[in-house]
Amino acid sequence: MKQDLKKLYEGQAAVLKALAHPTRLLILNSLKKKETCVCELRDQVGDDISTVSKHLLVLKTAGLVAARREGNWLHYRLTCPCVLDFTRCLAGLERKNV
Repeated sequence: MKQDLKKLYEGQAAVLKALAHPTRLLILNSLKKKETCVCELRDQVGDDISTVSKHLLVLKTAGLVAARREGNWLHYRLTCPCVLDFTRCLAGLERKNV
């Protein structure tokens, strides 16, 4: 039983770790409206495509986004939109602590 709980919490911690970067939070919020090409995400984030791709890999590994190939480009979408509820909660905490 304890091992099962520990595995559960390890998985949750991995998701939190994936969320723990401002660029990844920006990417997730960019994906809340629609599936988006990695080239558009690059423009929104303002980093080079390899950096954006590395962030997307972290998010994909955590199960937060999924990719679909179209020609030479990958299009990303949120797989867990409720994660944005968590980021809104954090934003509320930040406003209270100011």
